Amino acid sequence: MSSPLPQSVATVQIIRRYAIAVLSVVFALLIAHWPVIHLESAPASLFFCAVMVSAWFGGAGPGSVATVLVSVAFYYGFLPPVDTLSPKPGQLARFVVFNLSAILVGSLSVAQRKAAESLRRTRDDLRDTVQKLIETNDSLTRSEAYLSEAQTLSHTGSFGWEVSTGEQFWSEETYRIFEYDPTLKPTVKLALERIHPEDLPLVQQVMASVSEHGSDIDVEHRLLMPDGSVKTIRVLGHTSKDRAGQPTFLGAITDISTIKNAFEEIQRLKDQLYKENLALREEIDVTRMFEEIVGSSPALQVVLSQVAKVAPTDSTVLITGETGTGKELIARAIHKRSQRSSRAFVSVNCAAIPQDLIASELFGHEKGAFTGATQRRLGRFEAADGGTIFLDEVGELPAETQVALLRVLQEREFQRVGGNESLRTNVRVVAATNRKLETAIAEGRFREDLFYRLNVFPLEVPPLRERREDIPLLVQYFVDRYATKAGKRITGIARRSLELLQSYTWPGNIRELQNVIERSVIVSDSENLSVDESWLGKRPTVADSPALRLSERLTSQEKEIIEAALAASNGRVSGPSGAAARLGIPQSTLDSKIKSLKINKHQFRKS
Repeated sequence: MSSPLPQSVATVQIIRRYAIAVLSVVFALLIAHWPVIHLESAPASLFFCAVMVSAWFGGAGPGSVATVLVSVAFYYGFLPPVDTLSPKPGQLARFVVFNLSAILVGSLSVAQRKAAESLRRTRDDLRDTVQKLIETNDSLTRSEAYLSEAQTLSHTGSFGWEVSTGEQFWSEETYRIFEYDPTLKPTVKLALERIHPEDLPLVQQVMASVSEHGSDIDVEHRLLMPDGSVKTIRVLGHTSKDRAGQPTFLGAITDISTIKNAFEEIQRLKDQLYKENLALREEIDVTRMFEEIVGSSPALQVVLSQVAKVAPTDSTVLITGETGTGKELIARAIHKRSQRSSRAFVSVNCAAIPQDLIASELFGHEKGAFTGATQRRLGRFEAADGGTIFLDEVGELPAETQVALLRVLQEREFQRVGGNESLRTNVRVVAATNRKLETAIAEGRFREDLFYRLNVFPLEVPPLRERREDIPLLVQYFVDRYATKAGKRITGIARRSLELLQSYTWPGNIRELQNVIERSVIVSDSENLSVDESWLGKRPTVADSPALRLSERLTSQEKEIIEAALAASNGRVSGPSGAAARLGIPQSTLDSKIKSLKINKHQFRKS
């Protein structure tokens, strides 16, 4: 709509319109009286043109003025008698017809002007409307493009469902999520074909609820795609009424597969971290006998050689030996040298856990499995997944737990206490015992089949009395350790005390030696450590033991025989005339004995 003109401009326009009316009549009158063109006989046509021009350009007012002027001019200038102001009753009918014609011409011209102006305004309005429609369409196109791009980026599609007719509408992203050709007409059947079979009853139940009650929904379910892959989607929607009052369900579908997988991965890593932290806390809390394997005796070197061979494999290891010999330390050495060294090492003392709880401790339990089981708990096998589990004192396991352990070793799976789900496990089992399992089998207290499953690679840790060469090294190690801990400076150990330690049989093995040294450091007031003889108990010493005296005599006799054979063969070990041939034993065996008995074979060579 145009704004109103200023008053001065409007006044000028009005004057111009009336001036045009007057000038039109004057111009028509002059032409009618112009003798050159001889139009005296057609004044009515000229006056009608003047009225028409005045009404067209000026409107009703100027047209009326022009009608009055041409009536006067026609009456006095062209009706006989001409050029007189006297009445002309005989020309009244002609005059009336002229006036009516002039009025009709003016009216038609005014109507035509209004129609033209109306058409012009309509054209302008139509042009404005078309321009607005174009702009609206462009804006709608941009909005649709933005919405489509936003749906693609957020993996969210939209859909509509006419509940009464079953007709559906899908957005482009919905087609992409379902992996259908956009040219296909969407239907309920088409959607159900993609639902995972296990989730189909749930989806059908939700659709029935929407159809019957118009319920709002917020549900997650899976899609099974043609290539076998599985997507997880979340569907949100509500029911509204269209103009006809029919229910229409409007919803959004979001592909949350990536988010779901990410959350599952986070949960898996969180569980793994929990397991490893649990194992780490337990490892820190364990008071270990010592942090390194100390010693260089032949008996210990044999064990370490076997550890080096079996560690890289995944074979089950059964470690035997007396209490306090360091079986757990050997198990840790196996783990550290294995391909599982970066994962958890979980240690379980089977003798320290009540028999009615050992199964729950090893395999975990479900909520409500027994009184006090207020929540699900992961067992040690789950905590050690991917790593190594060390079952110390395995001979103390009750019969029912032995069966479960046998299943783990055979099938690599187990069930939590109170659960029905079979869980796979990837754990290396290292077991240890200070009991004679063969005796326990004969007495019916240990399963024979479990023994053979555990005894894939047996390792026997020698007692300390068979490693007397290692006692000085162990003493020095423990002295340094506990002196540093106590803030004392100890530079040596009394010779008498060292001889006493080496002659003792050590029934408690390294653990007993560790305790004796720690106690001696605590009470020591000088830099030279001494050990109270009364702390070693009244057990027979090495020198007093008949069995050990026999062992020493046999070793001495063996050494004499080998030295005699070396002397006879001029220090040669191999060959037809070598000492090995004279003794009837393999060369490698003789070399090992020469080394263990510390015989210098070179002294028997004659120059």
